[in-house]
Amino acid sequence: MSWIDWIILLLPLMFVIYMGYRSRRYVKGVADFLAAGRICGRYVICVADVVGALAVVTLVAQVEANYQTGFALTFWNQLLAPLGIVMALTGYCTYRYRETRAMSLGQFLEMRYSRGFRIFASALRTFSETICNMIVPAVSARFFICLLGLPFQVKLFGFEISTFALIVIGVLTLALFIIWCGGTVALIITDALQAILSYPILTVLVIFVLCNFSWFDQIAPVMADRIPGESFLNPYDIQSLRDFNLFALIVTLMSSILNRASWIGAGATAAGRTPHEQKMAGVLGAWRNGFAIIFYFLTGAVVITVLTHADFSAKAREIRRNLSGRAAEEVIDDAGLRRKYIAAAEALPETHHEIGVDEPYSQLRNPDTPYLDTALSVLREGENGNAKFQEFRTLYFQQMLPITIRHVLPVGLIGLFALLMIMLMLSTDDSRIFSGALTLVQDVILPVYGKALPPRTHLLALRLAAVGIGVIFFLGSFCMAQLDYINLFCVITTSIWLGGAGPVMIGGLYSRFGNTAGAYASLIVGTVVSGGGILMQRNWADSIYPWLERVGWQENIGAVLEAVSGPFHPYVVWRMDAIKFPINSNELFFIAMLLGIAAYCAVSLLTFKEKFNLDRMLHRGIYSDGGESRKTESNFRSVFSRLIGIDENYTRGDKVIAWSVFAYSFVYSFVVMFAGVFVWNAIRPWPMLWWSWYFFIFNLIVPGIVACISTVWFMIGGIVDLRRMLRDLAARTDNPLDDGRVEGHVSLADIKEFKMREESGKRR
Repeated sequence: MSWIDWIILLLPLMFVIYMGYRSRRYVKGVADFLAAGRICGRYVICVADVVGALAVVTLVAQVEANYQTGFALTFWNQLLAPLGIVMALTGYCTYRYRETRAMSLGQFLEMRYSRGFRIFASALRTFSETICNMIVPAVSARFFICLLGLPFQVKLFGFEISTFALIVIGVLTLALFIIWCGGTVALIITDALQAILSYPILTVLVIFVLCNFSWFDQIAPVMADRIPGESFLNPYDIQSLRDFNLFALIVTLMSSILNRASWIGAGATAAGRTPHEQKMAGVLGAWRNGFAIIFYFLTGAVVITVLTHADFSAKAREIRRNLSGRAAEEVIDDAGLRRKYIAAAEALPETHHEIGVDEPYSQLRNPDTPYLDTALSVLREGENGNAKFQEFRTLYFQQMLPITIRHVLPVGLIGLFALLMIMLMLSTDDSRIFSGALTLVQDVILPVYGKALPPRTHLLALRLAAVGIGVIFFLGSFCMAQLDYINLFCVITTSIWLGGAGPVMIGGLYSRFGNTAGAYASLIVGTVVSGGGILMQRNWADSIYPWLERVGWQENIGAVLEAVSGPFHPYVVWRMDAIKFPINSNELFFIAMLLGIAAYCAVSLLTFKEKFNLDRMLHRGIYSDGGESRKTESNFRSVFSRLIGIDENYTRGDKVIAWSVFAYSFVYSFVVMFAGVFVWNAIRPWPMLWWSWYFFIFNLIVPGIVACISTVWFMIGGIVDLRRMLRDLAARTDNPLDDGRVEGHVSLADIKEFKMREESGKRR
């Protein structure tokens, strides 16, 4: 990068770090550190969540998936839109959770089930979350090494030091610094500032791409140049896609309903002034991501186009040679084999492919195939060649985005892009470290300890736990060898918790029959299925398949797998493979969720003794002590409003926001652009040109208009809400929640209070 890029990168970053340092003055108690004193408005929560959604690892994962499947599948993703907006408008799970007044997910689990289950579930969640997030610093470090063109080793005080290690240490140190200063207060302040800075950067980057890449002359023709069954544009021609297909969408749909409350905790998810403000922050989320949607879409389109279109063939060859060399340097330990592969990759000729004349590309035959085939043949000359190839292929696709961007963006824009990515990386790392530390202290350590800690000791425990999680992340960055796409890796590792957590949370918030035995059964079943799947995936190429081959079982087991998956072909195909475990992560997750539901319901009903008192937990009816309440009566005029979540707490402005979100997300996106197009294609299928126009309008033009309006709106609203939050925090001399009732141990007081209210209710 040039000195201009470094100035663009460092000055805003230093300002964000300084504000994180200043946040320590606003932390006057444990409740501030945990949930910002619960005084945050909707806009600051909503804006702060932008950078949480726009993470480096998320962007890399999205480009990985788009490079394999294009954009046709996103048409079917619109099935999620009405579901998401209905859940946001109705406050599904989040409203009831906020009504419990729990300061952490573990506190809720203790209220609903038992203290022992709280400790078990929270430890399991922390383990699952930590395993998943271990790769985040590693992915980010590799991203910046490739983006900035840094060497693998640097000399420092006469010693050769790994650049990868230095970047990981730097990233985690910055994240821990922000957490140490102010916990949730610091996270919300820095995330909000980073989001406000991100909006104009996204705007500039989107404009650059639109001005330098032609949709109809370059992007759309590349997307259309695929074999039947693997279309990148036609959503009715994707039946042969693997890993990221319609079955993966079904799994996502099921998980979004079942696990709506499974990641709820403290931080921004519990920082709203009221349940209504927390709910409105979720409603506003439908408007905040305009440029983010375009940015994700265009970034994937640019990578596919540059690496596939004939106009960029020379640049594509240079990028692939760079990719191959960097992946080989990291994966191939044998110097001789490494040199052999690099020489073979550099000798591969430039790809000349004429769209409409040459045979269309496919997942098995494309410009990357010669590089990957060469790697496989060379790696098989050494030990564990198949397992090494898995790792090589993963790094090859993972580093594709930063290396391509480095060859595309000019001076100045490289600095802006790097600044955006660093801010996204920082917000992701500090949020995930803090989440793990909070769950560990609040829901494992303190319940085991059994009594309240003084506020200073409590804060110190939270900070030290964050340091411990950071150290685990650092060690995991070196020890965790990723063998699959990022999305699939995250699916299988989080399913250790999510495989059985959905029934536990939904059953806890909405059912009266669910009990502790059922909750234990659900989590154990989900963990066994997911954990077993992880072991099979990680040991398949180097241990399990070679053993099956030695004993001669691979053909028989392969036949059984194909027979079992046969009714679900072509979307679920379990075919014996020497390199990759036949059952992918989405399929394992789906099995874990189904078995978790069955275990929760069956065991709860078999051990059922008495109905759980939901009104007491939710502070309703005779247990209400003021605050917001929901009226149960309704009339004909209010039925539809209440159907989408509008209640007596909505002001006129809130109703305008809710109806506009409903109109855009449901009427326009779902009814017109999905259901209408679906019916039209059922009657008369569209040609490919029409689908290119569809994605141009739906993914670029309309989101662009929305983004232009919402960007100014959210920047102003976020700044106003942030100033109000800081003023309110500064004006307080103490924290009213810090009276011995703040969770980790808050449930010790709260549960006694709930029991007293229950006894009082029984007497009434």
